[in-house]
Amino acid sequence: MFSFLAHRRACAAKQREREERIRSLPPAYHAPLSAADKQLLARPASEIVARVQAGTLAPTDVLLAYGKQALRAHAATNCLTEVLIAKAEGWAKTCNTQGPLAGMPVSVKDTVGFEGEDACIGYSAWVGRPMKRDSALVRLLKDAGAVPFVKTNVPITLLSFESTNDVFGRTTNPHNKDYSPGGSTGGEAALLAYGGSRLGIGTDVAGSVRGPAHFSGIYTIKASMHRFLKSGNSTSMPGQEGIPAVYSPMTRTLEDLEMFWKAVVSMKPWEYDHSVLPIPWREIDLASGKPIRWAVMWDDGVVAPSPACKRALETVVAALTARGHEVVTFDPPSPYQGFKIGFQLLLADGGKVSTKPIRWGESNDPGVHQARIAFALPRFVKQLYAWYLRYIKRDDAYAGLVEACYEKNVEQYLALIAKREGYREQWFEKLKNEAIDFVLTVPNALPATPHGGMKHGFKGCGYTFLWNILDYSAGVIPVTHVDKELDALDIKAFKPRNAIESEMYKMYDAKKMHGLPVGVQVIGKRLEEEKVLEGMKIVEGVLKESGKAYVLLEPFE
Repeated sequence: MFSFLAHRRACAAKQREREERIRSLPPAYHAPLSAADKQLLARPASEIVARVQAGTLAPTDVLLAYGKQALRAHAATNCLTEVLIAKAEGWAKTCNTQGPLAGMPVSVKDTVGFEGEDACIGYSAWVGRPMKRDSALVRLLKDAGAVPFVKTNVPITLLSFESTNDVFGRTTNPHNKDYSPGGSTGGEAALLAYGGSRLGIGTDVAGSVRGPAHFSGIYTIKASMHRFLKSGNSTSMPGQEGIPAVYSPMTRTLEDLEMFWKAVVSMKPWEYDHSVLPIPWREIDLASGKPIRWAVMWDDGVVAPSPACKRALETVVAALTARGHEVVTFDPPSPYQGFKIGFQLLLADGGKVSTKPIRWGESNDPGVHQARIAFALPRFVKQLYAWYLRYIKRDDAYAGLVEACYEKNVEQYLALIAKREGYREQWFEKLKNEAIDFVLTVPNALPATPHGGMKHGFKGCGYTFLWNILDYSAGVIPVTHVDKELDALDIKAFKPRNAIESEMYKMYDAKKMHGLPVGVQVIGKRLEEEKVLEGMKIVEGVLKESGKAYVLLEPFE
């Protein structure tokens, strides 16, 4: 009871603090967007930086425009956690106006550590425990001239494609309030899609920047391990290295994504963070080399892409093929086997660490709650259920996950690491032998999921999680929107192959999802962020040439 009361007090206090920080901002932040504001918000980040460097644009004016739009985005979607705009005004006045991010506001996931600010990531027990120093990422951003100004919402535990917790509430999709903007970097995706920021930072352990990019219609490239800064931030799973989380940029446009990546790497992040490899930005020329070979993974064998997501992938394949690119259907090493290895590594502790801070009466993510129940059941019960699924229901996929839901000891954990490395070797050989440059696939079988959907959808993250298991660089580019006519599903004709697919497709409704963004993943090999960016530029280029350029949400009126 005392724990529950403390939980309620912490949530109320944090929400009051957020409201007061917004309310106490100068009146200019609460005024409607001016014509000058709208012009600034429409400019690419590179142009804003160039004007600040030239002395023709004041960083405070840029902050005002983005601060106003961020507050509008928050009013529409509940995307913000820590509102740092008052502090950012001081940072804007003293920022490095010759840096590669001069005067540019940057939003970050709630995990990111700022001296004197909480990074509670949705746990009420962590409210009122401010970070003691700026993280390596924040120090680099400030040195580069950037103006960090807001932090954004996440799901409790950080293990969900939704973004809700009792401390900050639920974040909604700016395209449709009944759907999730994604997770765990969902608040960031909602803010970027709404135009309240152009440059953002998230983390990804199973799709946490790519799922939100797909759900909300923005751009990202998930980095490979040790390419991007991560030290000094908050996390729900400290020490979890079986499938490590990686920090990665998220942006409103592809042009902004290239600029942001280059700016950060130009600052030599390995001089700020011991974990970053000293790899300068490498210019990649795909035009003058050998022909590019694109491999398409149409289905991961567990959950088939929904009509909307399949159409987006078909659109990209058709545009590439029409312009002479070599595009082949890919038969990869079993994605399911990779998923099973990664699932066991990520939750080797049975989900104990990520749920330990949760107080009595505090809401957990529905998917994580289901997983914890599965882990808590006696192992012989799970073995019996797995036997039933495999031999009576003929569902090997679900049976394999059920029987794997047990806490691992050190010996079992090390065996899984060995399996992971063997699986990575299979992929290495496959891509090498078939001379594959890029893999194309969907980011998820569905567009954005409805609120509460992770109760069933948490097992359907295979299309993103696979690339974390392999540690490949993977980008998401928005392609189209759900069309209620083109993407309707014939329910009578659809026969799910397993319980995971059945549960996922219960959430698919093209009519209700009409207008939601749909993206495509572009995947390279390990530490190929520059090459993936070039691949994404090719995809965006052929879509524009074919008259099918993606149309961003423009909520500036």
